[in-house]
Amino acid sequence: MDLRPVGYVIGLLVAVLGIAMLLPMLVDLAEARGHWMAFAQSATITIVLGAIISISCANGVREGLTIQQTFLLTTGVWLALPIFGALPFYFGATEARFVDAFFEAMSGLTTTGSTVLAGLEDLPKGLLLWRGILQWLGGIGIIVVAMVFLPELRVGGMQIFRTEAFDTFGKILPRATEIASRISVIYVALTLICALAYMASGMNAFDGTVHAMTTIATGGFANYDGSFAALPAASSYVATLFMILAALPFVRFVQLSAGTAQPLLRDTQIHVFLVTAFVIVALIALWNLWQQQNWSEDALRAALFNTVSLMTGTGYANADYMQWGGFAIAVLFFTGLIGGCAGSTACSIKVFRYQLLFASIKAQLQKTRSPHGIFVPRYAGRAVGDDVLNSVMSFFMFFIVTLGLISVALAMTGLDFVTSVSGAATALANIGPGFGDQIGPAGNFASLNDTAKWLLAATMLIGRLELMAVYVIFTVGFWRA
Repeated sequence: MDLRPVGYVIGLLVAVLGIAMLLPMLVDLAEARGHWMAFAQSATITIVLGAIISISCANGVREGLTIQQTFLLTTGVWLALPIFGALPFYFGATEARFVDAFFEAMSGLTTTGSTVLAGLEDLPKGLLLWRGILQWLGGIGIIVVAMVFLPELRVGGMQIFRTEAFDTFGKILPRATEIASRISVIYVALTLICALAYMASGMNAFDGTVHAMTTIATGGFANYDGSFAALPAASSYVATLFMILAALPFVRFVQLSAGTAQPLLRDTQIHVFLVTAFVIVALIALWNLWQQQNWSEDALRAALFNTVSLMTGTGYANADYMQWGGFAIAVLFFTGLIGGCAGSTACSIKVFRYQLLFASIKAQLQKTRSPHGIFVPRYAGRAVGDDVLNSVMSFFMFFIVTLGLISVALAMTGLDFVTSVSGAATALANIGPGFGDQIGPAGNFASLNDTAKWLLAATMLIGRLELMAVYVIFTVGFWRA
């Protein structure tokens, strides 16, 4: 297998990541706390090595990629970028060990939002901005992967969106560039509008900018240990709105910008996502009101904000929902496993897979009732082929098995049951905070042992790339093809 096209693209993206480090370096220079050298060193290493990799592989570049090369490129990018993205944490003010630096960078680029850093308020602004940049780049990157690569690779039923991903077969690289350019305009525009809305809600310019990056990416990195509890109350409503927007298919925004609103309004995936979010928010709010007899605006805002944050996989928090009782905790745990829409920055299982699962179950029940009838599962009015259903069922199976295996592996490192299961779930679904006193909304992942951190970082990668895109690389048949 010719790895040069893969190396060429990875090298280019590594170099671009290095160039992105220059912005927080300038912020640190302006802050005059003497931390800019960490970014200067990191940028130099990253740009030089990225350029060397890209130049050495340039003679193998061609327009099309094979399926094997595409799988390797998809996984290789999300493995290489966190390694270099970790350098500012390793060299910088945090003086983090590499395992912690890598965990933070992987959490950022996969838009998971789990953190091992504490005392965020005291960190240099350059590092806080870098955390936001990592998530922002990871957000737009995963949209391109979801719209170009995963439908082509037939991962987890994503092939159902191939026609909406502009028919990229055999033209992976040029089409990825074209789609990325269209998406970038929408992505940047939403980020700017979100930042302005945050500033209007009472945030300062720096907080508004960084939180806009992590909101549109549904990443969840905040500038304060208390996340949104440390920010103006109005900003929670702004965040809720933009978390919902970021969890919608970005292809619909492209179509809307072209003057076509019908696809956005008629998308059944969007309808199900919004209705599901409304029902869960109402359920949590009513539970909290009944349990705590607290009918204040604060309680309603907390229910709305934290439910949407977990469902979209953003991971912000403005209250410690571990205090809401067992029912609320159980509902919120499973809420995080729903996710947003395909082709968005949101993570987890995704709404469309549940739609296909229930459509398949419905068809099977109809066949059981009427054995001689012909019942075909449908999605958005279209018949769904067996290849799509098989991919979706395989995804669910691998998700459950992976969740179980990682939970057991974490427990074997010495973690308690709640931390093990919720840690595995939050990493695999790229949610952010887990449950329990250790990794819940009032804690972080710093106290976990190194083995657990490596396991969780690997799980973030597997979950962000929808499992199968990573697992297939470890099969013998993949390398024989």
